[in-house]
Amino acid sequence: MGAGFVLPALPGCAVARSGQASISGSDMIVPLKEFVIKNGDRPTFKRYIIVHNEVLQYPICIYRFGENHYEALWMKCTHQGAELQAFGDKLQCPAHGSEFDDHGKVQNGPANEPLRTFPVTVSGSELKISLK
Repeated sequence: MGAGFVLPALPGCAVARSGQASISGSDMIVPLKEFVIKNGDRPTFKRYIIVHNEVLQYPICIYRFGENHYEALWMKCTHQGAELQAFGDKLQCPAHGSEFDDHGKVQNGPANEPLRTFPVTVSGSELKISLK
């Protein structure tokens, strides 16, 4: 059985971009409700959330592209391994300025390799992110 994790909000964000996650076997489990923003009668959705886990050295940024389309990116710069920061639809390295898009592709060096991605499946009211 996985343990739950509560994550800190990112500074400067109008809407908290952190979410809860647990580990079950080799999967990270993220409730889909972590993407929901209460907005009157009609919910809206966060573009991305960041989940941390003490088992992983770096957080994972999960982008939502649609109801059944999500991408999970390891927030480790492929240049020299600094932890990336999320800014909307890009991830940026604070060490040397490398930038990656919301699919993990390099947009600006010195990094020249894409970010590690994790397979994501939607299962009921959860996302399963394979950490294999």
